Amino acid sequence: MSPDREPDRKGTLFIACGALGRELIAVLRAAGLPAPAIACLPAHWHNTPERITPAVRDKIRGIGRRYERIFVLYGDCGTGGELDRMLEQEGGRVERIPGPHCYQFFMGSDEFTRTAADEPGCLYLTDYLVRHFDRLIIAGLGLDRHPELRDLYFGNYTRLIYIAQTEDERLRRKARAAAARLGLAFEVRYRGYGELAGFVQKALAPGEAEQLPPA
Repeated sequence: MSPDREPDRKGTLFIACGALGRELIAVLRAAGLPAPAIACLPAHWHNTPERITPAVRDKIRGIGRRYERIFVLYGDCGTGGELDRMLEQEGGRVERIPGPHCYQFFMGSDEFTRTAADEPGCLYLTDYLVRHFDRLIIAGLGLDRHPELRDLYFGNYTRLIYIAQTEDERLRRKARAAAARLGLAFEVRYRGYGELAGFVQKALAPGEAEQLPPA
């Protein structure tokens, strides 16, 4: 085969934020389906969102050359629209899950929009962020070394809402402790996998989608 010739494309590839890899696998397993090809990028890149777009592009133009369908499990995630502009340049072959961030598609777009409008001072955590709260937030923001910075970072927040994907009492306790550590009121909303599950269902190849249980 000529090095300039595109390979025959088949199958489905998900390019996902590392914070969504576990949830993607859970959705697929709940549906009784084998996992398609999945390429995860480091979740901590949310602290450096300028790295997300070029890395997704590299996956599309690298491993993605083998696949007929490519789906991106990222919100805009602080890229300022750069991620969507890059995806548009791929000629419509790649689709991204709608929404600015995972909080919205886990909670549900309508509910999140209402909550954000009614209570703009909310901080949101998902299962992933609760599991890695100490590493990503406490250590990541330097609060372990400089606890006096807490009010600088979180002084304008009033409530921590834990958008739970699983009914896990250990995670619930950890989320409540995180709210207390940040001096915030605590609320938990169990929403499962929200709009992620529906997006994955639509993304599956014809025939695979027929095996999914009803919503």
